[in-house]
Amino acid sequence: MKVQNDVRVTIRVDKDLKEHAESLFGRLGMNMSTAFNVFLRKAVDEEAIPFVIGAKSAVFGAGYSAADITGAFEAAVRNETAENHRKGFPVARYDSVNKRAYLEFTNGTKEYING
Repeated sequence: MKVQNDVRVTIRVDKDLKEHAESLFGRLGMNMSTAFNVFLRKAVDEEAIPFVIGAKSAVFGAGYSAADITGAFEAAVRNETAENHRKGFPVARYDSVNKRAYLEFTNGTKEYING
């Protein structure tokens, strides 16, 4: 007979947040308990909160201009592109002249998507 090692944890959350989270997790094929366990396992594996927490977070609120948000987005894209190049991964780009998406490889070659 297998011994259960589970314990009950009770937390308080905003009702709307809980409902939105349950909806999201349902679409991902899991319930709140499974999602919370995924979070805890990831935190333990990384020995850290598995996302950035800061005064100027990715969720912009009052006090941030459109330029602040645009600048943060552009910086994130530049960082991600540089990291992909460093790792040797192709980067998705868009050819506005030909109106077609393509992958740009680190050797400079392009592979157009869908023909």
